[in-house]
Amino acid sequence: MFLALRELRFARARFGLMGGVIALIAVLMVLLSGLSSGLVNDGVSGLKSMPATAIAFNEGTKTDNAFSRSVVDPSEAEAWSTQPGVEEITLMGSTIVNGTTENGTQVDLSLFGIDPDSFLAPAVGEGRDVQAPHEMVVSATAEEEGIELGSVITLDRLDMELTVVGFTEGQATFGHVDMAYLPLGTWQYIASGQSQPGAPSEADLAAVDFDTASAVAIKAADGADLDFAAGDTAAGTVTSTLEESFDASPGYTAETMTLEMIQIFLYAICALVVGAFFTVWTIQRKHELAVLRAVGASTGYLLRDGIFQAVVILALSTAVGVAAGLGMGAWLSGSAMPFALEAGPISTATAVTILMGVLGAAIAIVRISRVDPLAALGGQR
Repeated sequence: MFLALRELRFARARFGLMGGVIALIAVLMVLLSGLSSGLVNDGVSGLKSMPATAIAFNEGTKTDNAFSRSVVDPSEAEAWSTQPGVEEITLMGSTIVNGTTENGTQVDLSLFGIDPDSFLAPAVGEGRDVQAPHEMVVSATAEEEGIELGSVITLDRLDMELTVVGFTEGQATFGHVDMAYLPLGTWQYIASGQSQPGAPSEADLAAVDFDTASAVAIKAADGADLDFAAGDTAAGTVTSTLEESFDASPGYTAETMTLEMIQIFLYAICALVVGAFFTVWTIQRKHELAVLRAVGASTGYLLRDGIFQAVVILALSTAVGVAAGLGMGAWLSGSAMPFALEAGPISTATAVTILMGVLGAAIAIVRISRVDPLAALGGQR
């Protein structure tokens, strides 16, 4: 690769300009990856942390925002509990509400009604588990909104009072709203429309004849494959894997598809930019390449030489861009923007950026195989 290295040193300005463009593309890729991960976490981190295998909604429920549209009852949960491979099932309810703390701070909460003794009970990082109808465990990110242990939140229009007794170990959000885990009976008390002002008691819950929920959470036994079709037929539901149920979060599909489309265009731009540069560079080197061909250099040698140049530029420039992007991302992570630096998405974006750049360069460098030594040398006389 003697020639490739000499040209990199000789044409530092041109290669530096090209590298700068690639570095900027890499910065954008890191920022988009961080923004995409941040939006996903802000939209469905609560669902991601659930140890459920699948979520069953009422049959006929539209997939978008299904958690707020679906209505299931204990009979559907019972039908699912008899299916082969099912270890545990539990009903859960979902509602987004507005509330106010004692000091007048307005908060939004995504209430998730669960059985506190079921597998859906969240891991508590601070405080304790729910033990009474008026208690709830909220997302750790709710502390940034001014919510503290012992805070009493009064729900708008209902005047029901709920007390925060714990915070989850990490972020738990749904639809970009902090989640609050409370007993399923309390959620049903709210959803029934029969709730009364003040803190709910066991007697209040027992007086309400309301047993429906939003969905059935299903946990499969270790190594078991659930037959969703058979279960849906028996229960009259439509079932999604836990990851597929993310689409039921408000705005999740639109947000992720938009960012994915932007990333795809950036990959294409990277390939086109690198390809255009090496096309021009190959044309400018036509005489030198002809000389090398005339003295016996093989086409394969020249192709490898050109690809090596592209790989060096792409690797170094992308590394610089990723480092700059990580620095900017670390700063953005502490802002109000939903941004999260995760190794997996960033590594994938980096690899695809380099791959697309090499592909664009390879297509351009193929021109070397069509260089005619005699014609090229004769053209310089």
